[in-house]
Amino acid sequence: MRINKFFTQHGVCSRREADRLIETHHVTINGRVAKIGDQVGLSDVVACDGRVIPWKTVPVYIKYHKPVGVTTTSEAHVPRNIIAEIGHRERIFPIGRLDKDSSGLILLTNDGDIVNEILRTEHGHEREYEVTVDRPFDQTFLDRMAAGVMILGARTKPCRMERQGSRRFKIVLTEGRNRQIRRMCQALGHHVVALHRIRIMHIMIRGLGLGMWQPLTEEERRTLFEAVGRRRQTAGGA
Repeated sequence: MRINKFFTQHGVCSRREADRLIETHHVTINGRVAKIGDQVGLSDVVACDGRVIPWKTVPVYIKYHKPVGVTTTSEAHVPRNIIAEIGHRERIFPIGRLDKDSSGLILLTNDGDIVNEILRTEHGHEREYEVTVDRPFDQTFLDRMAAGVMILGARTKPCRMERQGSRRFKIVLTEGRNRQIRRMCQALGHHVVALHRIRIMHIMIRGLGLGMWQPLTEEERRTLFEAVGRRRQTAGGA
């Protein structure tokens, strides 16, 4: 397989980050400096900064209740990065992002192949959030949010909105643009003061304490695999 795919499948980092590490000469294959596009097999010894990355076969799928202040990155030098906060024994990485100033549900894995399938916008996988803004809003605000808002030069996809109070609402998105909810609210004259993700697809945060993580249940894994077209998986996820 290509060297960058090896990194994603072994939970080290994303392919983009792997390419950056390779380009900056942090990666070796059998002692020689790796190049973009190199192929590796089971007989090859791959190392990053001198540390050998063993070939592995056990995939990991977990959910984490991210607190505000934790940064969704696998870069070890970043304070309070999500990998250090979780402290999992396997090399895992987050599926998608959740802003540092947001809290809630995020999934992590060492299975690089599943990441793009979950994140692909055309699949329409839902993500649900609870949001508090700085001042009361009216029905027009909810309707305009639901219909789509111009941000970053393009209109957001229609979404579902539900009022929870004078300054609180739930929103269900099927896309994940950069700081999307905050930008949508700002475009309509409101500032987000709290944003909390409570659901990704069928996976809920309910019952998972702040700062805690746990493996996906067999049922959660089975439904996840079916949603991305993997219909033959063992109970352990292999």
